Amino acid sequence: MFLGEYEHSIDSKGRLAIPVRFRALLGEGAVITRAFDGCLVIYPADVWRTVAEKLDSLGTAQEAARMAKRFVFSNASECEFDRQGRVVVPAPLRAYAGLTETAVVVGQYSRIEVWDRDRWTEISARAEVESTRIAEQLASLGLEI
Repeated sequence: MFLGEYEHSIDSKGRLAIPVRFRALLGEGAVITRAFDGCLVIYPADVWRTVAEKLDSLGTAQEAARMAKRFVFSNASECEFDRQGRVVVPAPLRAYAGLTETAVVVGQYSRIEVWDRDRWTEISARAEVESTRIAEQLASLGLEI
């Protein structure tokens, strides 16, 4: 499972270091693509297959399904790690997430999110401010933390 947050720089070639403990969990491969909220998401290959198959099974009758497929699949890219454990984040994905110099790599149990540091600071602060409301919503779903 992917847990924790790590700050890493992005070099001029768009390379981002992935934490060693995360790389070990990614195993034989991964896919990076856009996520909602202005960040990127890295899926281990097996999790990606499950997500992609579910998304693909939605068909094309509903506009939301078509748009979701375009959003997720159009910029998806297989991750290839260099010897230093870095992955090249394609330019369209860097632009989408606003990644320039520093990224925050965040474990999300079955996947990894990649945020621009300033955006991550904002979203983290928002979660803290709204923690009571979030806790109430989770409780209504049967999950108490």
